[in-house]
Amino acid sequence: MPLHPRRTVVTATATALLALAVTACGGGASDEGNDKGKLRIRIAYQAIPNADLVVKNQRLLEKALPEAEIRWVKFDSGGDVNTAVIAGSVDLGLIGSSPVTKGLSAPLNIPYKVLWIHDVIGDNEALVAKKEFGSVQDLKGRKIAAPFGSTAHYSLLAALESAGLKASDVNLIDLQPQDALAAWQRGDIDAAYVWTPSLTELQKDGKVLVTSRQIGAQGKPTADLGIVTNAFAERHPEAVDAWLSAEDQAVKLAKSDPAKAAASIGAELNLKPEEAQKQLAQLVLLTAKEQRAPAYLGTPGAPGALAGNLRDAAEFLKGQKAVDAVPDLTVFEKALAVEELSRVAG
Repeated sequence: MPLHPRRTVVTATATALLALAVTACGGGASDEGNDKGKLRIRIAYQAIPNADLVVKNQRLLEKALPEAEIRWVKFDSGGDVNTAVIAGSVDLGLIGSSPVTKGLSAPLNIPYKVLWIHDVIGDNEALVAKKEFGSVQDLKGRKIAAPFGSTAHYSLLAALESAGLKASDVNLIDLQPQDALAAWQRGDIDAAYVWTPSLTELQKDGKVLVTSRQIGAQGKPTADLGIVTNAFAERHPEAVDAWLSAEDQAVKLAKSDPAKAAASIGAELNLKPEEAQKQLAQLVLLTAKEQRAPAYLGTPGAPGALAGNLRDAAEFLKGQKAVDAVPDLTVFEKALAVEELSRVAG
């Protein structure tokens, strides 16, 4: 059972939805514009040290679409972003691959598609335990926190399975990263599977038992993905193209001048530039051209391996009773926005 039965999660989601509702002029989920006739774009982001924060900090999308009204709203996890999309309060957003899998599966069946791979998750997401625990097996019967429905939750379950443990062999607690850090500092939990920057704080007096890079190498990779609602993509292809171009520009900057990109990321996360650069280096970033490769999103007529990865995650989540059924592979293939990506990547 959660230490605080989802109270913090509900509060965070409600706050974000309230902010978006105000942005939407009291109630509509419309993206057609405000009373001044401007196109409104509502973007969900998370505190993850990747190039998405460069786009936000340097106002790359605002520069590309100066006539649009653009709202960036922070969320604590992909599960919260799914909730906002269902509420009609988000047009574009960053969300982990596990929540995307849940979103595309029953009972949610959210009408959105994957536009972008913000990053392939590596050492920036990990299971950290108190130093007296030497292995994942040692956590049997112990309290472990993770944000349920997130990529960290998926990787934690994979780590337990690899260690020969069932989810029922430990006491899983649903906590967002900041709440997990607070519980850790109070001594309420023995371990937590979270991402940076909370991960960095846990590592100061904890021990990393396994990282998402290692879990990925075992055949269960995870990623942070960019999604767009089907309705918005159909109505505003020019805005989608501008968003993709901005993300591609930011990734290229992170590759060519990581210090400059890290300065923007650090400003968004209140981190020193050198710490932001260290966290940025823990992720695998891909340009638009690289994302068209068979291993990732693919191309029109040849959807990439990401579709299979999402379906594999659905199989795993079904075993954990986190989704009602495993969709056909074609559901995930159709959810890859390869047409949109091809317009930008060439």
